[in-house]
This record gives sequence, C-alpha cells and structure tokens, in this order.
Amino acid sequence: MTSAPDLGFTTLRWAEGKLFLLDQTKLPHVQEEMEFERVAPLVDAIQRLCVRGAPALGCAGAYGMVLGVARAKDRAQWASDLKLSATTLSEARPTAVNLVVGVQHIQGLGERLLASQGDASFDVAAATAKLLEHAIAFHKADAASCLEIAENTLPLLFDGARVLTHCNAGALASGGLGTALAPLHLGHSRGMKFQVYADETRPLRQGARLTAWELARHGVPVSVLPDSAAASLLADGGVDFVMVGSDRIAANGDVANKIGTFPLAVIAARFGVPVLVLAPATTIDPHCRGGADIPIEQRSADEIFGADGVRDGVEAYNPAFDVTPKEFVQHIVTEHGVFQAHGEGHEAWRVYVASLTKA
Repeated sequence: MTSAPDLGFTTLRWAEGKLFLLDQTKLPHVQEEMEFERVAPLVDAIQRLCVRGAPALGCAGAYGMVLGVARAKDRAQWASDLKLSATTLSEARPTAVNLVVGVQHIQGLGERLLASQGDASFDVAAATAKLLEHAIAFHKADAASCLEIAENTLPLLFDGARVLTHCNAGALASGGLGTALAPLHLGHSRGMKFQVYADETRPLRQGARLTAWELARHGVPVSVLPDSAAASLLADGGVDFVMVGSDRIAANGDVANKIGTFPLAVIAARFGVPVLVLAPATTIDPHCRGGADIPIEQRSADEIFGADGVRDGVEAYNPAFDVTPKEFVQHIVTEHGVFQAHGEGHEAWRVYVASLTKA
C-alpha cells in the first residue's frame, strides 16, 4: 500500500473539538496554526486565503459544518445551525466546487439524521459526533485520492523530467499530498529526479511563497520565475510538462484554475508541451456544462495595487481564476485514472462524468 512521504507540516487537522489550519498568509516566513471553534472566523480565514486550494477547502468546509452545530442545545437549533452554516460556508468562495461538495456532504447527512429522528429521540451530541466522523472520513478520502492521483500520474512522467507549474497544488492545497505536486513528492521519495519551475503566480505569489517553500523543504529542486518568463522558458525547450491543479472542472472538460493558467496552456500548446491537470473527482462539476458556466471569483483591487500602486482614479480587474478550454489540456488525471476530454478520449470522459453524477 502506498504511503505518503512526510513533508513536515499539516495543512489542516481536527483535535480537541477544534479545527486547526496552517495559516498560509504567513508562509514562507512563519509556520503557524490557527484554531477555530466557530464558523464565522473560519469563513473569514477562507476568504483571506489562510486556507486555500480546492481540495483543502472541501475538507475545511466539512469540518466547518461540525463547528456550526457544535453549540446547539436542541434539535430545532441544531437544524437551524446546520442550514445556516451550509449557506455561509458555501458562499465563502464561489469558484472552488470542492468547498460546496464538502459542505453538502455533511449537510446531507445532517438532514438524514433529522428526518429519521423526532424531537424526543434526537440526541444533539450523538448527531454532532456522527457529522464529525463523516468529516474526518471525507478528509481521509481526500488524502487517499492524492496518493492515487500521484500513482496515476507517475507513468506519464520520466526520470529527469522538467515540470512547469502554476500557483500551488501541493499538500498546502489539499487534505493530503496535493494534486499537481503529489507525483513530484511521491516520485522524489522513490528516487526520481525532477526539476520544477514554479511560476510566481501574481498577484498573491502562491508559487513563490507556497510551492517553492513546499518543494524546497522536501528536497525537490525548484526555481521560481516571473509569470511573464514562462513563454521564454517553453520556447527554449526547457519544459517537458506543464502540471497544474484545478478549482472546478466542467462536465465538458474545461478547467478553471488560478488566473494565468489559460495563457500558460495556450503557449504550451504552441510549443508542443503537454498540459496535465491533476484533481480529485470532487473537483469535477457534472452539473456545470462548460467553462462559460463556471463562476469566477473577483477579488479586491488591494491585491494588485499593494503598498506602492497608484490608486487615485485607477480601477482594477482582479479575477482569481481563468478557464482553460479542454482542447489545451492533454490529460486530466483523477484518483480514478487518466482521461482526455477531447478527441479520441471524449467518450470515455463523458462516461466517467456521467458515473460521477450517479455516485
């Protein structure tokens, strides 16, 4: 059985009735956990990107639902808190579908418990414990899917591969080893050699702050480059694979990921470099027909202007994500295998997405 290498940090964990999150806004300089006992501070942390990455958001959402009902005194309050928590958490960030999946997974269980028990028989503490049991299982399932994604991707790579990535899709972005970085971590632990190039990922520099920190502490060779230098690196033949994660994959195979992924995929296609999108099945939204239907989060202008930007009379366009059409993606790798959403692989992809709808 595959086991994950120890990276020396934990992105999120549950202990002593609280949710603990590694505060990613303080990385790479300070490694510090935040603790949560209520939903409102957790939502604030999600919106401030203290925790980010679609799979990690799914896990945080599941645990957040437990926090939401933990103080209920009776069945009526428990039911009310369950509904309110689901709404509040689901709306925290609109693009990452895993957040909603995690919330709805626990909400659905809570609603079934309510439907099966009346006021007299409903045990608030027992019901909350059942939600926690399922939130922990959801977290463990995400960790398991990370390893399966890594195993499914490694046969596509080779020893000495040069990989370009964008944003952070590693252990910091998931409940386990990560998505796009998972095969690099796993392969490295088995003696494979990689050279990783991490786009800095403006404006919040997740590549420079998070991906570089995560890979370097595990001993994976990594170089940070300005986003605008990626085209030159690809043109010079310095990249064998572009590997990214995703925040939502539409039913037709269009991929929403951190802003800057779309132009990267277009340039990679120009120079014949395959683009691999690695994500768990929870990132696939079978009810979203195509990229045009994916909601794109717009973030504050402050992220662009910073401390030294001109602000008077100047507005900002700051989408957090863009959509890469399926034609620019060579493979989508999930815990269930390797897929192609266009060309000869289209039918297998369609059948796979349909199976997720029935699950």
